[in-house]
This record gives sequence, C-alpha cells and structure tokens, in this order.
Amino acid sequence: MKIAIIGAGNLGLAIAKGILNTNGATTMYLTKRKTGDIEKYEKYGNVKVTSDNREAIANSDIIIFAVQPNQFVKILNDVKDLFTEKHVLISTITGFSIAQIEAVVGEDQHIIRSMPNTAISVGKSMTCICSNEKGQKRVALALAIFNRMGHSLEIPESQMQAATVICASGIAFWMRMIRATTQGAIQLGFDSKEAQELAMHTCNGAAALLIESGSHPEAEIDRVTTPRGCTIQGLNEMEHQGLSSSLIQGIVASYDKISRIKEGNM
Repeated sequence: MKIAIIGAGNLGLAIAKGILNTNGATTMYLTKRKTGDIEKYEKYGNVKVTSDNREAIANSDIIIFAVQPNQFVKILNDVKDLFTEKHVLISTITGFSIAQIEAVVGEDQHIIRSMPNTAISVGKSMTCICSNEKGQKRVALALAIFNRMGHSLEIPESQMQAATVICASGIAFWMRMIRATTQGAIQLGFDSKEAQELAMHTCNGAAALLIESGSHPEAEIDRVTTPRGCTIQGLNEMEHQGLSSSLIQGIVASYDKISRIKEGNM
C-alpha cells in the first residue's frame, strides 16, 4: 500500500510507527511544514519526508490526515484537485464531520473518519471508524490497516465523539489509574521502578483476561474475591470513596467538553 500521512505530529508519527513496525506500507510519505525533526524516518528506506503535501498525495493511494482542525480545510482546498478514484481519504481530526469534508472535496470520494489512540505506535490502538456512502467500499481496507496496529471497530458517525473520549482520551484515564496504583505500591514498600512494573503489567493482564476469555469484568472480579478477604475489602473501600462514580463523571465531563468545542463554545 502507498500511504501518505499529512501532518506528522504526535498522532501522525504514532500512526506511521505502527504501520512501519508491521510492514504495512510499500511506500510512505510523511509531511510537515518543518521537516527537520522527522527526517530520521527516511532510515526505513521506503519513507519519504517532505513539506509538499501535493507530492505526497500524487504518489500515494491512502491519505491519512492528522493535522490541526483549523488547518484541515485549507489543506483540503490546496490538494483536492489531485484526488482520483484510487484515493482513500482517512481523517483522524477530532470533531470534523464527514459532511464538512464532503463540502470541500465532494461526495464522490472514499471518505473515512478514524479515531485511533497513541497506543497505535506499539500496535495496541483501539480505533473506531465510520465512512460516507462511497467510503463504505473501502471500510474493510481501513479496518485491515488499523487491525495491524491493534483492534478496530466500525461505528455510526454519531458515536465518534463518544469514541474519542473512551478510546483517545481513555489512554490518559488509564495512565492515571496505573499511576495511582504505582503510588499505592510505593506506599506499601516497593521502589518506584518495581511499583510501576507491578501496576502496568497487572493492568495489561486484566485487559488480556477479558479479551481472551470474553468474560464480564464482574465475573473475573468474583474469581479473586473471597468472603471477608482483602480484595473485597479494598474494592468496597474504593467504591465508598466514589471510584466508579468519579470515573463515569470524568468520562461524561470529557464528552461534554468535546461537545462544547464542536459547537464553538469553550
């Protein structure tokens, strides 16, 4: 596959690393206005770094946009004359709807919105995908691309804002949970390196248990709780302090903020 990533910032580079680490591209273009800090990616051999978006698009089939929302319309206007039947346009821009993209490039393009998270750089992203009518013909291709870098799911566009909170912002939420567990381990006597190792691998194991078994979280909780035991004592204390409630409230607050940004209210 000939892939161009327009906007090689944090997310764009995370996607690039995920694709390159799984040999998912025959050629890749990375674009950025100032290319100095990404020129090292040309060491892969099949990667071309450039500030010329038109060059990247003319030589690629799959175009992944990872630019700032306020730059997107100008970039699309600058390159839309290059789009042909072969092109698949994949947008990772938060809050930028398919209708807004179609308003610039037209409805007769394969348009897909995707919402990966930064774990894509290590092949562990949860990526949600939706498309316009014509893009439906290329959804399987987009899912195949992102499944090489984790797990992907097609959803209605109406759920993309919620997916942004759960999957993209969710990385930060889980990092904070791991950090809190690390701090607890330090208080119990482990040094900081050991504490983080214990926390992150236990978190990884918990997720893997659910993924591999298909179990409900409560079923796995029941396996490690015993009458009057230390696990149920800890769980009950966390719930008394509002663990589940605060997590849900945080998720909803994040969603409300995204909704206000989309409506133009900060």
